Amino acid sequence: MTTGTEGHGGRSVRGVPFRLLALALATALGLVVGGVEASSADAASVCAGRPAKTVKFATGELRVYRTRAYVCATAVAAKPGKRRRMSVQVQPRGGRPVVDSGSFTQQAGPVTVHALNRCVRASGTIAGKTGTTGWILC
Repeated sequence: MTTGTEGHGGRSVRGVPFRLLALALATALGLVVGGVEASSADAASVCAGRPAKTVKFATGELRVYRTRAYVCATAVAAKPGKRRRMSVQVQPRGGRPVVDSGSFTQQAGPVTVHALNRCVRASGTIAGKTGTTGWILC
């Protein structure tokens, strides 16, 4: 006997099937369940915080985000699809760089560093073309 308040499996939450609630929530939050694919420019950020700097270069763009204490960066391909060498790096002044590199189809990163009251520099490379910020957020 179910009480109508269970929350997993095929059971119901107050008489509504749990899977139906999950689907409604995903739709309300704007998540794509299947079918339509967002372009790289329209894709939601994987970094927390607000955009701080965007550097466009021939094969993509470097996106830098910041919160109060952290800086995050990604390198996003202009034309996602085929696998190619990509890397992204962010370095706080006086600290070691954090790097993500490999063979990716859409983006390298995110990489995050603690940068409270510190300048940072970031760079992104896609298929041999690079974009860099120099020292920013000082």
